[in-house]
Amino acid sequence: MLPFIRSDLAQFTAYKPHPSSDTADVATQFDRLDTNESPYDLPPELKEKLAWTYQQVIETNRYPDGGHETLKDVIAEYVNQSAALSSSLFTAANISVGNGSDELIRSLLVATCLGGEGSILVANPTFSMYGILAQTLGIPVVAVGRNETNFEIDISAAQSALEQTQNPPIRVVFVVHPNSPTANSLTEAELAWLRSLPEHILVVIDEAYFEFSEITLVGELAQRPNWVILRTFSKAFRLASLRIGYCVAHPEAIAILEKVRLPYNLPSFSIAAALVGLQNRTLLLESIPQTLSERAKLIEILSQQSELQITPSAANFIYLRLKPNGFNSQEAALKTFHQKLRTLGTLVRYISGGLRITVGTIEENARTVNRVKAALSNLSS
Repeated sequence: MLPFIRSDLAQFTAYKPHPSSDTADVATQFDRLDTNESPYDLPPELKEKLAWTYQQVIETNRYPDGGHETLKDVIAEYVNQSAALSSSLFTAANISVGNGSDELIRSLLVATCLGGEGSILVANPTFSMYGILAQTLGIPVVAVGRNETNFEIDISAAQSALEQTQNPPIRVVFVVHPNSPTANSLTEAELAWLRSLPEHILVVIDEAYFEFSEITLVGELAQRPNWVILRTFSKAFRLASLRIGYCVAHPEAIAILEKVRLPYNLPSFSIAAALVGLQNRTLLLESIPQTLSERAKLIEILSQQSELQITPSAANFIYLRLKPNGFNSQEAALKTFHQKLRTLGTLVRYISGGLRITVGTIEENARTVNRVKAALSNLSS
């Protein structure tokens, strides 16, 4: 280690982008079903509109709109509409915009736990960036488990952790609704527990997959100033490459986030793309029914494989595991299964004792089914 670097960083592993991120090498070789993106690019007419905007409107020698007021107004309109709320319930004062949800997560950590003031609580398996970002800031991470069958948070363990963790105490609880990688929505028991948490604990509810689950908790924010809801343009809105996330919260919480975020954090082109996406949301979200239909087909067909265990999904991906009695070494068999799928041409995410598979196009999903069957046959032989 270089002598001026924090000693604890030697123990960390950097987030490793998935192979599908290298589009120059991967695009024509693999079905990229490992990162929960939409399989559909922007429609050509929207790309043309953005190209015109870049050429005729954006001045690349000028800083972008650092206040995001126009974008926040349109996001607030969408949030209200998406939850069938009064058009005036949420305004720009309830919205903060980030360079992906990752930046917003980091800002929330800076605003709550930095300087030894707090720890965070997560229930694994879940989105890894909560823990990774906390550790890079020197913030302790307290992890509890989940039910092995339905992946519900171990609420008893979580409550005990809140009561027993001191120096520093837990200040933030992170949950995903529906969870990644396991695709399950929060249960009534989990929601009751979150609602019971005192106001000095921040509850961050990540709704990255809201457009697929169509279940949101934004309607409760007005009564819960200690709740923050995260959303993203990277999934259903097909803008993963442009890194746009947003959060919805009490205006006082938003004001704090505005204090700690970096200035000019969204490039002008990303702002323009988010606006175009929201203005054309009916067109972009037309693909969701097909994704849900394809998800149901994948679950139905793959559930017929005796070696597989698949749980219900409320997102644009499925999570499958190998049944425990089928193989001598569960972990080794799963790794072999994962590698075989890659060899056959399908990239999926190996995580937490299972495989997370994004729902792709009709053609990609048909290939996925055939390749899963071939890979299982290879495991059994």
